[in-house]
Amino acid sequence: MRPPPDTLVDLIQSGKVRPCRTIDLGCGAGNYAISLGGHGFEVTGVDSSPTAISIAQKNALKLGVRCRFIVADLTGDLHGVNGRFDFAFEWEFLHHIFPEDREKYLNNVYNLLNPKASYLSVCFSEGDPQFGGTGKFRSTPIGTTLYFSSESELRDLFSAHFIIRKLKTIEVAGKHGSHQAICVLSERD
Repeated sequence: MRPPPDTLVDLIQSGKVRPCRTIDLGCGAGNYAISLGGHGFEVTGVDSSPTAISIAQKNALKLGVRCRFIVADLTGDLHGVNGRFDFAFEWEFLHHIFPEDREKYLNNVYNLLNPKASYLSVCFSEGDPQFGGTGKFRSTPIGTTLYFSSESELRDLFSAHFIIRKLKTIEVAGKHGSHQAICVLSERD
């Protein structure tokens, strides 16, 4: 199982985020949700892939960690996600959501959070040289298309919904070398 990224670990170790009701947006196989669940967080993982959710459930069961995993489209109706959360995060998920769907996505995130809840988003920067190195839309080796953002467009997008606490380009480790990603830490009003 992959350990959580340093940015997420730093938030927790610094005390900026403490164990609470947490939602992992685009959780995939649930690695980070399970890790946080093992450290006292009450975690719900959401992903649109039934296969990924099935893997996440099996991984949590195998490790004896209580997490809830739900199949849902984060740009659609989230009726299956119950309650509100004090912390939301998505790690390299936003670049899978194209500009025309981002407003709906952020509205959904906003509505899932309690007032003063924190939200961490990390997505690929348009300055990243991976996957062809130029352009907003880039194809991956596995045949998906990603949208690479700029700091200014993310500032505009997030500030319409949240109070931005930090927005900067960081370097994150990847399978085939490091990536430039934009890290946004924000708070629901």
